[in-house]
This record gives sequence, structure tokens and C-alpha cells, in this order.
Amino acid sequence: MDKKRIGGDFDDFLRDEGVLEDAEAVAAKRVIAFQIAQEMDRTHVSQSELARRMKTSRSAVERLLDPTNPSVTLSTLERAAGAIGKRLKVQLGA
Repeated sequence: MDKKRIGGDFDDFLRDEGVLEDAEAVAAKRVIAFQIAQEMDRTHVSQSELARRMKTSRSAVERLLDPTNPSVTLSTLERAAGAIGKRLKVQLGA
């Protein structure tokens, strides 16, 4: 039996729905937030300590680490990375 592929991949579906860019941005933010949280755990840095290092509030750090909050800016992510001794790298892909 010849099985033909029907339709495209999930990216095609998201593109057709007009939400691919938003989905990719949310996914990237979730990954970065997860990596920051992992590094905080590894180095025993609390949310309060990260907030102090970033010169911001603890609630701002909570928003930063919330994977469902897409409104965090690149500038905030850079400051958070720097506060835990890391550098944020953003690059274009194919």
C-alpha cells in the first residue's frame, strides 16, 4: 500500500495559521528561561539574589522565569544572563 504524505509539517501548519513567528518566540523564551533557572539552581542563586544583581524586583525575576510570559525583552534576558555570569547569544538560523 502506497502511503502518501498529506499536508506539510507542523511549521507549515503554524505558518498557515499566521502564528509561526509568535510560537518560535515563545519557544525561544521558554528555553532561555529554563536555562537561566538551571544555572541559578547550579550556582545556588535565589530569585531574590538574582533580582538584587539585576537591580530589579523579585516579581520581575518571576516574570522572567515564567515560561508562559512572552513579554520579557532581550535586554532583560541579557541582564539576567550577565547576573549569573553568562552571556546571551542570539543568532539567525536557516
